[in-house]
Amino acid sequence: MPKTKPAPSRATLPSTDRSLPIALMRAREKVMAPIRQMLTESGITEQQWRVLRVLAEYGPQDATAVSERACLLMPSLARIIKTLSERGLVSRVTDQNDKRRQPLTITAKGQAIIDDNLAQATVIVAGFKETLGEEGYETLLDLLSTLEQSG
Repeated sequence: MPKTKPAPSRATLPSTDRSLPIALMRAREKVMAPIRQMLTESGITEQQWRVLRVLAEYGPQDATAVSERACLLMPSLARIIKTLSERGLVSRVTDQNDKRRQPLTITAKGQAIIDDNLAQATVIVAGFKETLGEEGYETLLDLLSTLEQSG
């Protein structure tokens, strides 16, 4: 008869109330709810928003950089770029120094989506800062950054 691994003791597993992965998922849903509502009104997805935000903040860049900064896998990004391009929100521009490169860039229409949502996004962030306090908000971002860079 094959040996089976004993089930872990309940004492060794943290309560789901204190589980980091579960806590992060719960917090993500709480953070994303008002953002999703804002984006639904704009007719774009949260992934499309992330791509537009990255391009608006960092300027033209290759798909690999966008993928990393927007936390998207390349196959997903390819589909998102196709959709955003078809809608006239992003474009590919041939690099004048290296004709093989075609960095992605946000169009005026894409930037308008960012600009049109700036006031509401600012209100959403202000709500998180009110809940956490300014220092708590910044500490949370610092801790998440430390966790991200630890692996």
